[in-house]
Amino acid sequence: MSLQSVRQFFADRAPDVEIIELSQSTATVALAAAAHRVEPGQIAKTLSLKVKDEVILVVAKGDARLDNKKLKSVFGAKARMLSSDEVVILTGHPVGGVCPFGLENPLAVYCDISLRQYQEVLPAAGAIHSAVRIAPERMAQLTDATWVDVCL
Repeated sequence: MSLQSVRQFFADRAPDVEIIELSQSTATVALAAAAHRVEPGQIAKTLSLKVKDEVILVVAKGDARLDNKKLKSVFGAKARMLSSDEVVILTGHPVGGVCPFGLENPLAVYCDISLRQYQEVLPAAGAIHSAVRIAPERMAQLTDATWVDVCL
């Protein structure tokens, strides 16, 4: 279902974007970077967070770490990571395949400025073996994302 919702998302909004499906898992940044032969930073990881009563997604470069002070400054409160069960229920995607495309529920998407150092990034595409190659600016445009500075 999750991969299918991502397929539908791109069919509707960006039919030129091809979903890459591999036989091996790309569920972690390290696995994805090795499988796609790119540096870890080029993997766009999607983090599912809860800030106050709102669930948000933050997409950042694969080797970036969230900065709690920056997060609190930008969002006005501390953030906590969602549990695996919450992630699946709220995004519709499995952990390791979470992306800002084809979401089960409408969620606010934020892209960290760390992604802008790359011409192309590889976010997951709704499954632990799928991804897309996309320019960070286009990903932000397609997902109505807001650019933020919340990583180290």
